[in-house]
Amino acid sequence: MTTVRTRFAPSPTGFLHIGGARTALFNWLFSRHYQGVFVLRIEDTDAARSTQESIQAILDSMSWLGLDWDEGPFYQTQRYDLYREHAYRLLETGGAYKCYCTPEELEAKRKQAQAEGKPFGYDRTCRNRTDRPEGKPFTVRLKVPLDGVTTVHDLVQGDVVFPNAELDDLILLRSDGSPTYNFCVVVDDATMQITHVIRGNDHLSNTPKQIVLYEALGYPLPQFAHIPLILGQDKSKLSKRHAAVAVMSYQESGFLPEALVNFLARLGWSHGDQEIFTQQELIENFTLEGVGKASGVFNTEKLLWLNQQYLKEASPARLGDLLLPHLEKLHIHTENNEHLQQIIRLQQERSKTLAEMAETITYYFVDEVTYDEKAARKFLKPESATLLEELLPQLETLEVFEPAALEALFHNFSEQKSLKLGNIAQPVRIALTGGSASPGLFEVMAILGKATVVQRIHRMIAWIRENQ
Repeated sequence: MTTVRTRFAPSPTGFLHIGGARTALFNWLFSRHYQGVFVLRIEDTDAARSTQESIQAILDSMSWLGLDWDEGPFYQTQRYDLYREHAYRLLETGGAYKCYCTPEELEAKRKQAQAEGKPFGYDRTCRNRTDRPEGKPFTVRLKVPLDGVTTVHDLVQGDVVFPNAELDDLILLRSDGSPTYNFCVVVDDATMQITHVIRGNDHLSNTPKQIVLYEALGYPLPQFAHIPLILGQDKSKLSKRHAAVAVMSYQESGFLPEALVNFLARLGWSHGDQEIFTQQELIENFTLEGVGKASGVFNTEKLLWLNQQYLKEASPARLGDLLLPHLEKLHIHTENNEHLQQIIRLQQERSKTLAEMAETITYYFVDEVTYDEKAARKFLKPESATLLEELLPQLETLEVFEPAALEALFHNFSEQKSLKLGNIAQPVRIALTGGSASPGLFEVMAILGKATVVQRIHRMIAWIRENQ
């Protein structure tokens, strides 16, 4: 069997879009499933818009997602001689011709067609031209068959038929000698021996032009698979108004890469009813037969749910490393040590993102917490201050400041006062965390330590006396 070779070929004109990442993922999974080769190619022929920053952003995004490549990155701007060689080969064999029509002449024809309500296509003025004006600029155009059809045998969409009469004699080389997109893609895919071209459905209209080029150059066709686009919740094309569309914005928001990979894999592909996949499970189960024709809908809530599942299972040591930058943004400077990992163990099942986790654990690191107004109105009464004053000596003399001992102390105190546990637990919780919701109170107290707990309760008593 021929070795499977797939490729991802982004244009470096900005960040890596979430749709591009899904295309890269499908190519990567397909090649890994068949023990093939995954090629990375940077299509940087748009000199005006391509930037080194965008190239680096693409490489960083793919590395973060774990999509390692076997060959590349290749750059189209370093392959111009190869494209020109192929164009002149077609000129010699009669598969292409020189077109001397000026941009002004073509624009006049386009306007005339528009005025007549007709679609504009090049009228092939130069296709059979025999004169060769010396010194006049020319483009190189492909001789597309004038009749018959070109059929795309698509592994996802099925057979899609295009009448050749509707295809234009596309330009291969511009008048300045620079190659065009469709021409570069075919030369690259052919010379890189790509066996499967897996890309977004928005490229399907380019495929018949590319098939004609393959045939003119005498190269075997790869197999094509055009995957459905990703839509927003309103079923329109995914954009910033639906969700963040840059891959690295998800890293900045505190998503784990494996959660985003899992989520993207399930946008347009399925394997039974399974929702959560390890990387190895994705590789083992991914086939193009599992890719549907219907577009996947980007559901942010689903992504948050998935990320929460992965956060629950991640090691506190790893999460500590990942959490530090998010804490730094909040001006909290700490280390990934056992103290931080204790906090993470307590919080990781309650957090949907690392950014959310960082925000909810700030009370462990600040000198003073700010009391939530609603919680304060509900729970911080004058009688609460009296109870806290009675509780403090017992906390101060507690020898073993650990969850079990703290829980026993609170239950005994509540029974002595004939109160529900919440009557004392909630004021303490607000004193320590600023709010009325947190992980287990006694675990929080143990992590904060006796000195901090006592100091914060003293502060709350004073606050209640001043504000009630």
